Amino acid sequence: MNNQSEPQTSKAENAESPEALQPSPQTMPNAEELAELKSRAGKADENWDRLLRATADFDNFKKRAAREKQDALRFANEALLQKLIPVLDNFDMALLATQNSATDTTQSLRTGVEMISQQLQRALAESGLEEISAAGQPFDPNIHEAVSQQESADIPEGHVLQQLRKGYKFRDRLLRPATVVVAKPPADAAE
Repeated sequence: MNNQSEPQTSKAENAESPEALQPSPQTMPNAEELAELKSRAGKADENWDRLLRATADFDNFKKRAAREKQDALRFANEALLQKLIPVLDNFDMALLATQNSATDTTQSLRTGVEMISQQLQRALAESGLEEISAAGQPFDPNIHEAVSQQESADIPEGHVLQQLRKGYKFRDRLLRPATVVVAKPPADAAE
């Protein structure tokens, strides 16, 4: 009995044949298994979407936290500067009081107070404090606080006629608005 007349096929050749690649009726999922697979695929898609959203939310959180940290560092001196602004006001009042007297003693006091005031102003400016100039400027409620209106023929209506108290900004934030008197047209011009 010589079986050489029948070609012998190896297992590898059987695995590559088209018949071997077709699923047998026993490996085909039934309708119930197919529904379960679809359900699992749907849950996998849902979990993938949730993972992507959670990752995006976490990235947004990290960016927001970094931005808040930068702001905290950038504006860390804000409270200190708010406490020092009244000191600047007192220096200005002291300088104003010494202007009325012309004696040598008050002149030397005035010179000393001016030097201290300038030194303090330079140090605060280097830290980010900026004085708001208001005189002659159009009134801006974002940086000015109007306490009254006064008639003026020289200053246009709605412009700052007089600055009563200086305003200050720390970088981009308003620390204190400038207290001002706003010009209005004279009564005879209104008629």
